[in-house]
Amino acid sequence: MPHPASAPPRLANRPKKRYRISLTPLIDVVFILLVFFMLASSFLDWRSIRLSSAAQTGAASSIEGALLVDLGTEGVRLSGETLDLETLSARLSARLAEKPDQRVLVRSGRAVDMQRMVTLLDTVAAAGVRDIALLPSR
Repeated sequence: MPHPASAPPRLANRPKKRYRISLTPLIDVVFILLVFFMLASSFLDWRSIRLSSAAQTGAASSIEGALLVDLGTEGVRLSGETLDLETLSARLSARLAEKPDQRVLVRSGRAVDMQRMVTLLDTVAAAGVRDIALLPSR
């Protein structure tokens, strides 16, 4: 029986085979995932709020009988009274129950973040208001 440390001569001189990692399957998987997520996503279902400016409809007709929602650094005011967003939504819903075509004018201060303005517009729209107009900043 030969010694275990000695290998047959034909195997000892054989060059080592290097294994190469192929990136092709990885690229295929990434491509399939990309196609899947593109087909599964919907880019057409954007929420939108229909707005009109007071200049488009005439300033006198837009202010008459409308509710004024003011957004400032101190908070939200409805016709001069400071409210939180939940109370504002409840008041607007109550007013819409009385007058379904109620117009709401939204005005913001100069130092108000855009996200706060969008949150306010979402709250007004969620209350059921369909006639929303933006006024120039004060």
